[in-house]
Amino acid sequence: MTSTFLSRRALVGAALTATLLTAAAAPAAMASTPSPAASPASTTLPPLDAAALRAAISDLDHPQATAAQLLVSGKAGQWYGTAGVADRRTGAPVRQDDTFRAGSITKVFVATAVLQLSAEGRLDLDKPVQDYLPGLLPDGYAPIRVSQLLNHTSGLPDEYIPDSQRTDTPEQVLEHRYDRWTPMQLVATLPEDAPMKFTPGTKQEYRGMNYVLAALLLEKVTGKPYGKVIGDRILRPLGLCHTSFPGDDPKIHGPHVHGYLAMSDGTLQDVTEYNQSEAWGEGEIISTTRDLDRFITALFTPGKVLPRTTLDKMFELPAPEVRMVDGSPARYSAGLQTVTVNGVTLWGKTGERYGYNSAMMATRDLRRSAVYSWTPTHRDASQVQMALRIADAVTKPAAATR
Repeated sequence: MTSTFLSRRALVGAALTATLLTAAAAPAAMASTPSPAASPASTTLPPLDAAALRAAISDLDHPQATAAQLLVSGKAGQWYGTAGVADRRTGAPVRQDDTFRAGSITKVFVATAVLQLSAEGRLDLDKPVQDYLPGLLPDGYAPIRVSQLLNHTSGLPDEYIPDSQRTDTPEQVLEHRYDRWTPMQLVATLPEDAPMKFTPGTKQEYRGMNYVLAALLLEKVTGKPYGKVIGDRILRPLGLCHTSFPGDDPKIHGPHVHGYLAMSDGTLQDVTEYNQSEAWGEGEIISTTRDLDRFITALFTPGKVLPRTTLDKMFELPAPEVRMVDGSPARYSAGLQTVTVNGVTLWGKTGERYGYNSAMMATRDLRRSAVYSWTPTHRDASQVQMALRIADAVTKPAAATR
């Protein structure tokens, strides 16, 4: 059956949260709504159900994928499992330290570094980004606070991508896989004469451009490449030795999971090699399930990565009157997104790149965390099936377990 191909900008950040927040798209038992940061978890977490977790990742036909892996940890137990192969050519199995492209999980690292600078008094979250980066945005744009970049309430207009550079079909993805974008070229896709989509701070809309600007802000304040800032402040202190920012390098070095993309004729093309400069501060990171689990565990531990009062900002949603542009409740904080499944509130981030889909999420108290990565071959709405199964298995109430 032919499926509709979705462009990168149509899917980034939406694989888990957007679907789980739409009750019509999930069984009644899995319907979810975002919860205020202060709300305690309402469900006692059950013991891990290994059979349910394995079943969640084992069906690689619905949706079609070549590999999947899931790491569940926390105070309530640990489990790790894989399915499929890391490389279709060799048949190599997936291993826990195999790296993969983690897409928009990049944003959590960027937000964390920005919040660290704020805690050190080097950056004011309430100050307009235009004050730090004068002349970067068109003069007609309203002042946008740094905090509004982090929680996607900036109101920036849609970017304009010329037809010659679009990746709306799988064939176009292959054609442009080695294209190089500079950060300034990314910012230049913001139209000078377009009005703001809404007054900053009044609505919420997930936008990758917010984090291109946040990464540029890191560079301006520190005088260093943003990847080095994150490496010095987060990767090396936490021992995340398999996490990297590739920049212009299209390859994934060392053992890794390959990503594949179905062409219009149904054949699969290996899209592992891809210049990630088009994603830059919004989605270029490479990592592993083990590294991301270590990161989210450290991040959610007060004082480990961020001071407690600063960490609290990562669990604060906008005021109740600030809603998503589609009218649904706001679900993004400073760097994180939230969803409640089976009465369990999770905080974390999804990530998506061509041939790759991933997420890291945890309860705020770290009773349970989960990191998954899988390699879908079709960029369509069927991708959410895997996310739904995993979220359900990770949070299933005790009464529903065997």
